[in-house]
Amino acid sequence: MKFAKRVLQASPSATLALSAKAKQMMAAGIDVINLGVGEPDFHTPAAIKAAAVTAINEGKADFYTPINGILPLRQAICDRLQADFGVSYQPSQVTVTVGGKFSLYVLAQALFDAGDEVLIPLPYWVSYGEQVKLAEAKPVFVKPQTGGRVTAAELEAARTEHTRAVIINSPQNPSGLVYSKAELTAIGEWAVEHDIILLADDMYGKLVYNGHQFVSLIQLSAAIRKQTILISGLSKAYAMTGWRIGYTVASQEIIDKMNIIISHATSNLAAVSQYAALAALTGDQTVVETMRQAFEKRLNTIYPELITIPGFELPQKPEGAFYLFPKVAAAVKLAGFTSTEEFAAALLDKAHVAVVAGVGFGMPDHIRLSYATDLESLQTAIKRIKEFMQQYV
Repeated sequence: MKFAKRVLQASPSATLALSAKAKQMMAAGIDVINLGVGEPDFHTPAAIKAAAVTAINEGKADFYTPINGILPLRQAICDRLQADFGVSYQPSQVTVTVGGKFSLYVLAQALFDAGDEVLIPLPYWVSYGEQVKLAEAKPVFVKPQTGGRVTAAELEAARTEHTRAVIINSPQNPSGLVYSKAELTAIGEWAVEHDIILLADDMYGKLVYNGHQFVSLIQLSAAIRKQTILISGLSKAYAMTGWRIGYTVASQEIIDKMNIIISHATSNLAAVSQYAALAALTGDQTVVETMRQAFEKRLNTIYPELITIPGFELPQKPEGAFYLFPKVAAAVKLAGFTSTEEFAAALLDKAHVAVVAGVGFGMPDHIRLSYATDLESLQTAIKRIKEFMQQYV
């Protein structure tokens, strides 16, 4: 069978492959603690589910909706951005997609051609580079020299005449680091100066901890906002991963081009998910804060325990999202493995803890652990990893 070059040069999702193996072991009755997938352990809040049931019972979920989503939902997204960031958008500047991942995919298809370059700071979410390659463009990975957050100067050093865009993810998956207002302003002004598109992945924007503040590129200035395409969704903050609700906010011209692709790919997002999303955005927001506080407690409890594991290095405590991304090169060496992939496989097979090797995030000396599970399980998982490592010390 002959396959297209675009699919042959792409790699499967590292996080989904790991999770699949962990779930197979769990189905076989093995007591595995899965810290591999970024999925909250909370159920979708009851009021949101009730709104979905009502929509079904009233027949609202029975038919196609507009490609870009129902008008009340797009208006609710605009209203939420106004309330959160003080910025004004029109519903026609919003398109609702099957998850934020599909928003990013469609943008890559709409914006990039062969020969275009997209700057992607390390570490990066596993799908950024692959989606750029599927658009036949070139991902250019930029490694921050200090602090884990890329600077405007580092982006400038990587810029060429072929650079079209840069992806900024804050809070960052997998590191949990959050960009400050000053850092984002410098990057935004650099992008405006050189006419570089800013792809702002704000999916974890409502999940920041210990007094840190989330700032979005769209709130910095009119010029930066014009240069920015916002990608977000409801999966993480509202515990709605299964509902697959993402959205993009951008200029009318960009949204129109996205909608052409969406019309031939998925058509509209499932109608019932849209009514659930509408209830989430317009309803009681304290449910988000309740979950945020739980994540914060988990982080503050397990971070001190994690950094005592032999060979684990994580000097900067995460500030947002729900991941820990320690450097484990010393642990890999202590245990006699040749790669973090082997190390992660051994943790799953012997300690029954699923983590993700850092190679999928562009940093092979690291592993990613999600703390989006209950505190007792997290503490047990850390204990298992520590006991696994102590046999080599």
